[in-house]
Amino acid sequence: MAVQRTDRLNSLLKEVISEVIKQQVRNPHVGELLTITRVDITKDLHYAKVYVSVIGEDAQKKATLNALQSAAGFIAVQASQKVVMRYFPELTFKIDDSVDKQMRIADLLQEISQEREERESKEKDHLSPENSSS
Repeated sequence: MAVQRTDRLNSLLKEVISEVIKQQVRNPHVGELLTITRVDITKDLHYAKVYVSVIGEDAQKKATLNALQSAAGFIAVQASQKVVMRYFPELTFKIDDSVDKQMRIADLLQEISQEREERESKEKDHLSPENSSS
């Protein structure tokens, strides 16, 4: 039962925090290409890790993370007005690099596939009847 409650709360906080960041945070360092990927709230509901995915270079990601962390109090106050909780959790922002990892894996799989196709076509060319008449 408690697990369902925290899952629902994580989902709700993800939506609300995302909305607050997009509509109310006016920091030039917070990039437009930002997505809240997930929220993990502690069992005592006092702390929440907010995972963000930022498209861009490492410097942009770092600047966005720093800007979000400095605006964490403001974001929490604005979000607390939309979510009824006894205590609104203290927010900590983390970079979620799972999208980058997925893209890297997809690139590697594509390279492997291309390499396999090249090998197969070379083997077919080598074994074709035209090449075997010596």
